[in-house]
Amino acid sequence: MQIGIDSFAAAHTDASKALSPSERLNYLIEEIELADQVGLDVFGIGEHHRADFLDSAPAVILAAAAARTSRIHLTSAVTVLSAADPVRVFQEFATVDLISQGRAEMVVGRGSSIEAFPLFGFSLNDYDALFAEKLNLLLKVRENEHVTWSGKYRPALTGQGVYPRPVQNPLPIWLGVGGTPGSFARAGTLGLPLMVAIIGGETRRFRPLVDLYWEAGERAGHSLDQLKVGVHSLGYVATTTQEAADEFFPGYARAVTDVGKERGWPAVTRAGFDAQRGTYGALLIGSPDEVIEKIIRHSEALGGVSRFTFQMNAASLPHGKLMKAIEMLGTGVAPALRKE
Repeated sequence: MQIGIDSFAAAHTDASKALSPSERLNYLIEEIELADQVGLDVFGIGEHHRADFLDSAPAVILAAAAARTSRIHLTSAVTVLSAADPVRVFQEFATVDLISQGRAEMVVGRGSSIEAFPLFGFSLNDYDALFAEKLNLLLKVRENEHVTWSGKYRPALTGQGVYPRPVQNPLPIWLGVGGTPGSFARAGTLGLPLMVAIIGGETRRFRPLVDLYWEAGERAGHSLDQLKVGVHSLGYVATTTQEAADEFFPGYARAVTDVGKERGWPAVTRAGFDAQRGTYGALLIGSPDEVIEKIIRHSEALGGVSRFTFQMNAASLPHGKLMKAIEMLGTGVAPALRKE
């Protein structure tokens, strides 16, 4: 099992917003460096286009990290493919792959944050159709140096070459999904590894959707080696469970409540937060031992998980606390899970 971290380079509290954007990005690169040094497997950068986030150009951040790391895999989390040009996305991540000497990946999705659509001139009425077409083109570009392709939302390609080509062949592309059955089935049919964002509720309730993924993959004739499941969840480790919960809650509550105002969610309460930290809840927050046990339980409930990534900076924790948590994940949590 691989263990990693995802970051949105976000600032939701007064303390985190007091840092300059330059400071926040340099701290982020230091966090990726440390994750590499302590043996974590992967670090992902999200994509948003709004004031509280600095991750609108994830490939640029990953390229900077690639030059200062040696072994950790570097991925998007996720690339909002519906609002992007698949050719350009491939070129960017192929370049990261060259700089990192074969450590780049992509997680592509439709995106739960929709601000990229009006920004780049796309209609939300085409939400799924855009993604289906652009994913088709991205996979075509991955498979072929010279591409012949036509679609509805982008000018046709008539044999043009797409460069540079990455070190890895094929460049790893995961499909990022939320809770839509069709998305799980699509990943299985295409034989793509699946990254499931589980940020609330009970993780075990996603088992029917994961089974749908496996069934679709089997029907399409894909091998089990191609079909693997990852989980992205909000999480944080500290020396004790109480310490982890008390440190994570304030920033988490503010961030989720702010997003909830846009999406019609109720305000976050401490009781609800503590319930989500319970046996089956999605939040991976606690001491290293407790988090290890919970990840094992979640993996068994979902039928076997290949990768877990922690989204820690949703709580706008100080850089020093994030560095400590990264060290604990790399030296304590990850080795225990690999052994298990």
